[in-house]
Amino acid sequence: MDWTIFSFLTADALQNGTIYALLGLSLVLVFAVTRVIMVPLGEFLVFAPLTYVWFLPSEVSGLSLEGQIPGTAWLATAMLLWWAILDRTNLRRAGLLALGALGVLGVAWWGAQGVPMWLGWLFAILVVLPIGPASYRLFFEPAKNASVLTYLIIAVGLHFAYMGLGLVFFGPEQFRLPAILQGQTTIGLVPVNNQAFLVYGFAFLTMAGLYLFFTKSIYGKALRACAVNRYGARLLGISPSQAGYVSFGIATLIACISGMLLAPLISPAYFQGFLLGLKGFVAGILGGLVSYPLAVVGALLVGAMESWASFQASAYKDAIVFALLLPILLWRSLQSHEIGEED
Repeated sequence: MDWTIFSFLTADALQNGTIYALLGLSLVLVFAVTRVIMVPLGEFLVFAPLTYVWFLPSEVSGLSLEGQIPGTAWLATAMLLWWAILDRTNLRRAGLLALGALGVLGVAWWGAQGVPMWLGWLFAILVVLPIGPASYRLFFEPAKNASVLTYLIIAVGLHFAYMGLGLVFFGPEQFRLPAILQGQTTIGLVPVNNQAFLVYGFAFLTMAGLYLFFTKSIYGKALRACAVNRYGARLLGISPSQAGYVSFGIATLIACISGMLLAPLISPAYFQGFLLGLKGFVAGILGGLVSYPLAVVGALLVGAMESWASFQASAYKDAIVFALLLPILLWRSLQSHEIGEED
């Protein structure tokens, strides 16, 4: 391996590791607050750019989709209305949820009629965003005080359901999306897509924003309280349910924006979210699903290992990445004591 190959592999590792870091941070956030391993996070990452295809002009997307509302809008609308029905005893909340459902449908209809690309970009995020908090309310909150294993089974079921819906909504093909920043910048020997700099910038802003949110804002401190002790937080007047909605909403927002920025680099398809989310999960596991800095370090390690494996043994690159779990799980097993499942 010469210096040129090493430079290309390093650039690839940094790009992939940044995406895995964003997903890993989101997974740690959700797990710390709710004890839910958010397996469908990868689906949200690809749902946003695939929804954006429906809002693009036909000369850009190469498809004739004018006037067609994407399936994710119908899904988000149905889930919000279902949420409103479940919370019908709280008329104010039910009314807001119903208005939100109509708003999602209205935004999707407006976007389908043809809007500027920047507005369609925002509309795609707004359409997919409600699916995250609604998933928590409809599928996880009814199983209050369930074990982590039960939550994991529900999350895996949601993943398969959303992936199947993605195939129905968008079909099996990949879509080529326009980049926000065109062209390339050569750094040393490596030409780097300018779009990748947006991914790096968003990752930096996300990490800084999460740090300020959890250390400076009252809502962030409330989420930290729920992460430390849900029962104690409830005694202090902090609603674990509200904390769950907020954590799922933040994680979904990070995944949607990450997907929109990453899409021009990968040409998204419905099936890509699973592997991306799974590698973000590996990064989170390397951080113990409790440490944000360690999750970032784990993500960069996953990106580096994947890049090296792609060069040395491309047929086994995914297996090599997932094999990183084995020493970590063994170490954690040796360090842990025989305690109850909830502890």
